[in-house]
Amino acid sequence: MTGFKLTQAALLAFSAVVALTAVTPARADSDDVKWVGQCVSDNKDEGQSVDVVTSYCSCMNDQMSSSESQSITQWEKTHKKEMDTCAAKAGWKGK
Repeated sequence: MTGFKLTQAALLAFSAVVALTAVTPARADSDDVKWVGQCVSDNKDEGQSVDVVTSYCSCMNDQMSSSESQSITQWEKTHKKEMDTCAAKAGWKGK
């Protein structure tokens, strides 16, 4: 079972990298990929598809200042307007 969870996490992280570079190739850097990958991992159990979570996390990353030191998951807790906008844009159900 642990192997499955690791494989699933690796797939989610890989999907985040692929989606982020496909959506914003000019703006994606290694720091963005790291933050989006962490956000996707943090939200993997929210009942959304990988595409929806990746889109949401990419949008949230784009909303944040490049000098922000908080993770997307930490930052979203104090930025409800941005969270709601990105959730709607990503097609998040129930958020």
